[in-house]
Amino acid sequence: MKTLRARNEEETKTVAADLAKWLEPGDVILLEGNLGAGKTTFTKGLAEGLGIKRVIKSPTYTIIREYLDGRLPLYHMDVYRLEETGGMDLGLEEYFEGDGVSIIEWATFIPEDLPQEYLQIKLMPVGEELMERELTFYPIGKRYEELMQKFEAK
Repeated sequence: MKTLRARNEEETKTVAADLAKWLEPGDVILLEGNLGAGKTTFTKGLAEGLGIKRVIKSPTYTIIREYLDGRLPLYHMDVYRLEETGGMDLGLEEYFEGDGVSIIEWATFIPEDLPQEYLQIKLMPVGEELMERELTFYPIGKRYEELMQKFEAK
């Protein structure tokens, strides 16, 4: 586990862009945090770090948005609306085992559909005006422990 503090949206994006340098095909990142915690902001930074030029929008209503124009494809998922039904019919494993990076918001709603290994990042607003973010990284599995070692050594 590692915790970083970002003072504003730009710092949140910078942390994510730095992490993107170490990502590989098939990596899965879970973003946890309340509404407004910075999950989509983090994803924007990750996309920038992957060289994706398109505007990143929250996939709340589409569930999955694909961005294919970077160093690796980015599959941005918001599974909040699957709280009642789960993600069985979406073929999520094809994304998880594919040639891109999957980033999932609200993954707690689809625990049975997740791979065994992933990097979970919890975002929490902190400070008097709640503009700062505390980002806590939880690597689950050997791949993500190694990823965090590289990320921390930067």
